[in-house]
Amino acid sequence: MQHFKPQLSLFLLAAMFAVQAPARAEEAADHDPAHAHHTAKEHPWLGVYNGFLPCADCAGIKTQLGLNKNGSYILMTTFSGRSEREFVEKGKFTWDEKKRTVTLIPKNAGAPGNQYLIGNNFLTQLDSAGNLYTGKLAERYVLRRNEITEKEPAHAH
Repeated sequence: MQHFKPQLSLFLLAAMFAVQAPARAEEAADHDPAHAHHTAKEHPWLGVYNGFLPCADCAGIKTQLGLNKNGSYILMTTFSGRSEREFVEKGKFTWDEKKRTVTLIPKNAGAPGNQYLIGNNFLTQLDSAGNLYTGKLAERYVLRRNEITEKEPAHAH
């Protein structure tokens, strides 16, 4: 019986990792009561947004932004045509109901926080002064919301 204990422990440890749910951005952020309890009903703009933003020295910036109900976010960017490396930024966000804007507050204090204007199923990135971009590329600073359903899709057999 003694020789089964190490194997049983190893098996139980492996089983715990196998059944653990995938990590989400919500789990990565520390709990902050000031930003907690955002609900989809209160803030229908919570969710995952994707886009291909303009870039001065590459083909474009593939961008994915997840805004979580606990006030955390995860921003993933890839500079297409320059590098296949994906940059990941995590932090908290604030929102201004009057201006209808979301401001990202990165955990890394040295990084600037992006601002976005909230639209109907899209976010428009604002410049560093909090203004809409102007010019011929202005319409490309948009991230579109992914529709995520709670139900699994039905499979045809």
